[in-house]
Amino acid sequence: MSTPVFRFAPSPNGYLHLGHAYSALLNFDMARKAGGRFLLRIEDIDATRCRPEYETAIYEDLAWLGIEWETPVRRQSEHMKDYRTAVMLLDANRLAYPSFETRAEIAHMVADRESFARWPRDPDGAPLYPGLAKTIPDAERQIRIAAGEPYAMRLDTTKAMDWTGSLTWLESGTGPSGENGTIAASPEAWGDFIIGRKETPTSYHLSVVLDDAAQGVTDVVRGQDLFWATSVHRLLQALLDKPEPRYCHHRLILDGEGRKLSKSTRATGLRELREKGASAADIRGMVGL
Repeated sequence: MSTPVFRFAPSPNGYLHLGHAYSALLNFDMARKAGGRFLLRIEDIDATRCRPEYETAIYEDLAWLGIEWETPVRRQSEHMKDYRTAVMLLDANRLAYPSFETRAEIAHMVADRESFARWPRDPDGAPLYPGLAKTIPDAERQIRIAAGEPYAMRLDTTKAMDWTGSLTWLESGTGPSGENGTIAASPEAWGDFIIGRKETPTSYHLSVVLDDAAQGVTDVVRGQDLFWATSVHRLLQALLDKPEPRYCHHRLILDGEGRKLSKSTRATGLRELREKGASAADIRGMVGL
């Protein structure tokens, strides 16, 4: 039996809060209990929001909590070539296509339709992409790309699911409504989702699948807000011939009004709590560990 491998993968686009502490500590504790490895990964594909000082703060906060991780730390920004190769493979297999509309244009197109109130939305609440770019001839696509027009690469989810067939995952945690056990993946709920852009040849969904596979992650322990995204990850794993890790989605740490914590919420920021005299043991108690 292989050694269990757990990971915590924050984005350096703000300071860590209690929700991050819970997830990091839970992964660290589970790795130690299982006699496994604990990895830290920096998910910094968003060059416009990620900053070096936030990355430094991540290391400082986790060390203060008593968490130890293996080095070197994997940074997504250093592996763009791998992500680009995966997108090119999906494109070569006619499973992906470029779309040229901006987010604002897509929202306007959907809003103009009489069926707007009934327009399907993904599990995060965003309107599904209408699929208009599927009808653009290949020659026109290449001309527009060569001219430097911005674009996003989208997975043709219907074709992809025809390729893979039905998929499931084994859930040892709980979903938002208490889901547990064998879960049927539903990638179609996300429509033709983005897997990369002209300026950034990847997306969260694509990079997390490739990173977990590259690092040999066996156990993905993360918040319930990513429960339904697992459908997308299972689809990409099947398409790219990557292993399926074990999944365990945990409860979220919420604010006083029952909302998911934000990095802008100073009252729950680890640095602020430390400055007010909180100890690492206090943080464990605050998140219920």
